[in-house]
Amino acid sequence: MRYAIQAEGLVKHYGATKALDGVDLEVRQGRLLGVLGPNGAGKTTAVRILATLLRPDKGTATVAGFDLFREAHKVRSLIGLTGQYASVDEMLTGTENLVMIGRLLGLSRPEAKRRAAELLDRFSLTEAGGRAAKTFSGGMRRRLDLAASLIGRPEVLFLDEPTTGLDPRSRTELWDVVRGLMADGVTVLLTTQYLEEADQLADDIVVFDHGKVIASGSSDQLKARAGSQVLEVRPIDESRLDVVSKVVGDVLDTVPEVVSGKVTASVHDPAVVPAIVRRLDDLGVVASELSLRKPSLDEVFLTLTGHRAEQEADDSDKAEAKSTATV
Repeated sequence: MRYAIQAEGLVKHYGATKALDGVDLEVRQGRLLGVLGPNGAGKTTAVRILATLLRPDKGTATVAGFDLFREAHKVRSLIGLTGQYASVDEMLTGTENLVMIGRLLGLSRPEAKRRAAELLDRFSLTEAGGRAAKTFSGGMRRRLDLAASLIGRPEVLFLDEPTTGLDPRSRTELWDVVRGLMADGVTVLLTTQYLEEADQLADDIVVFDHGKVIASGSSDQLKARAGSQVLEVRPIDESRLDVVSKVVGDVLDTVPEVVSGKVTASVHDPAVVPAIVRRLDDLGVVASELSLRKPSLDEVFLTLTGHRAEQEADDSDKAEAKSTATV
């Protein structure tokens, strides 16, 4: 089995902050690895190291079969990188941006123009190709940025939170683009804070927290690790929410969550659900919704770490941001 990315024992400090604390990663060729975690978990630091932009304090890694440190120039020729902020030149047109990058990569001018036209078509940007990038919407700029990273036909693509700040429609469009790349056999490492994004795109997922990999597996495998299902009950009469919460809490011996007119709680034994239904019926509570489902990745993250993936950035995130600005 061939691995496009292998890393072992990656450690990186920013002063007293340990951004990475012995990270191991493996990405099989042609698959998409989702790296999931909150701000400050170490995701961006890992990407910058694997993209040869930052040296770790400890650890080893290979990308596309080449040693990350002894053969960095070969690694750079085989990878693409797109960050969470579009890096195109706003004063140049879409076509000019792509042609410029093609020329920097050693393509002849005719080759660079042909490659630019191919990518503009692929990313539905042909009609906008003659306009200055500053006139593009956020989603269009992100697609142009991704197109730029593909000029050199990389074997491995690093996407560092590429949909951050995009509206839902633009995010979905970018997901379709990523699926197309996967169909072409490109290996992708995608970092994200969006649980749905990892669920939609990733073949495999690793969960980062405080610079460490705390879990790995497929989406279904990680959900199974939570060891429970999730019960959701929505009464027709919202004034009965307190009654529903008490019944669910008493039967499950837990404190349910009450949000947006719905009571939610973890269920380790589905056999108790009929008891909840009977008690609600005895109390005259009619439910408009009652379901038992697998936990979401957000709920899995909460189980694994004790906090949600979207919590506020910590000192590690500030250190990562500082390194991005200064390296």
